Amino acid sequence: MNAKPMRTVTVIVGAAIALGSAAVLARPQAAPPQSQAVVIKGRAPVSTEVLKLTLPRPAEVDLGNGLHLMVLEDRRAPQVSFQLLMKGAGGFFDPADTPGLASITGTMMREGTTTRNTQQISELLETIGATVGVTGGGFSGTNAAISGSSLTEHFDVTFGLAADILLHPTFPKDELDRYKTRTKAGLIQQRSQSAFLASEMFSRIVFGNHPASRIALTVETLDKVTSESLASFHKTHYVPDHAVLAIAGDVSMAEARKIIEPKLAEWKKAGTTIPAVTDPPGLSPGHVYFVARPNSVQTSLYVGTQAVSRTSPEFDVLQVMNAVIGQGPTGRLFTHLREEKGYTYGAYSNVSQTPFRGTWLATTDVRTEVTEPALKDLLAEITRMRDEAVPQKEFDDQRRGIIAQFALSLEQPTTVLNQHVTRWVYGLPVDYWDKVPERTMAVTQAQVQAAAKKYLDPARLQIVAVGDPTKVAELLKKFGTVETFDTNGKKTGGN
Repeated sequence: MNAKPMRTVTVIVGAAIALGSAAVLARPQAAPPQSQAVVIKGRAPVSTEVLKLTLPRPAEVDLGNGLHLMVLEDRRAPQVSFQLLMKGAGGFFDPADTPGLASITGTMMREGTTTRNTQQISELLETIGATVGVTGGGFSGTNAAISGSSLTEHFDVTFGLAADILLHPTFPKDELDRYKTRTKAGLIQQRSQSAFLASEMFSRIVFGNHPASRIALTVETLDKVTSESLASFHKTHYVPDHAVLAIAGDVSMAEARKIIEPKLAEWKKAGTTIPAVTDPPGLSPGHVYFVARPNSVQTSLYVGTQAVSRTSPEFDVLQVMNAVIGQGPTGRLFTHLREEKGYTYGAYSNVSQTPFRGTWLATTDVRTEVTEPALKDLLAEITRMRDEAVPQKEFDDQRRGIIAQFALSLEQPTTVLNQHVTRWVYGLPVDYWDKVPERTMAVTQAQVQAAAKKYLDPARLQIVAVGDPTKVAELLKKFGTVETFDTNGKKTGGN
């Protein structure tokens, strides 16, 4: 499939997007002709027409080893970026007895190959001003990736290094030992952070024994990992059968193939199937979980529940619902808890984007002395989403905000290409991103309220608080049955 060089995102604008940072005119201007359809009262006019987008399409081809190749040509700057993503190589597929193995595999691949040690890799990248990195898919992600960028003239060398890291990692024992030492110190330090403790407890409660419950390494995993176990995981999961290589920048499909195919010639199809991704078990009834952090001057509050997968038909509805309640500084949580009450520096919510059933989560850090009113007000906003339809103007503003943010994010060709990678990973329609404005504006107030009633049911909401036990523990009982844990995750009280 051929593709024309990308010059810009084609945007047919049917709405004027008024940015909050728009400059204020310093001197009087001649009054413009007035349209009978628009009344200007000290603000930019906003049309009700839906913004229309047509994203540039990358050239795409399947190579003989099963690798899917995407190239989005853009000659505006002498740069090339790439991302090689492997389905089934993330932490979701860690062995049950070695959680974190995928993450360590990704980290250690960069530490040496059969032809270069870690210092030589770093020196080469510094010399040519390029980057190459490996992401092992975290502790519960389903994919791993190797990414990089360089000037066009160094793309051949840069991708050659990436291919060397992909195909010939040695997982040197001395580098692994150094990594273990550094990481163990970090594991101790992170347990002093309230945000980590809250995130750990929330994931544990919402996901149970599902792989998504894992958010960090353990000392036990580190002690168990060897160079041999890393090499075994790499051999099994870093295969081209379910991989995509996405390239954006100053290169055509033909030019890219001349560079990449010789360097990946030994990467042979393994004939394996993609490991299954399963949903977590259903939630237990709503509960309050308190992590006692002595002498804490603030309380971290996490309130959330299970939601939907990225491919759910309800995903767009939940995106709009979440924008209203807390996606950014125009959300109700931020406006109420920060702007009106001054409880916190920020309060936000998020809908996760995962191939399995994910979460809706609201978070904030508040001063210890306002823990009770802050939690009460946070829950009140959730109740309001369930019990009241969103007023029309607020609803329209939030939908337009989603569309405006999406459109503005498409300025960089790498962002556009990443959208196509996401489309490929989840098996979405080829015009999926073009229809974001249309799908967003099609969401109704009734759908949002129904989703809030379904997913933000108080019987399903899980409350996690991390704070000073002498000042917070008792007041949390007003919000339900409380189970108490120490900072190591060990239960110390409650049912």
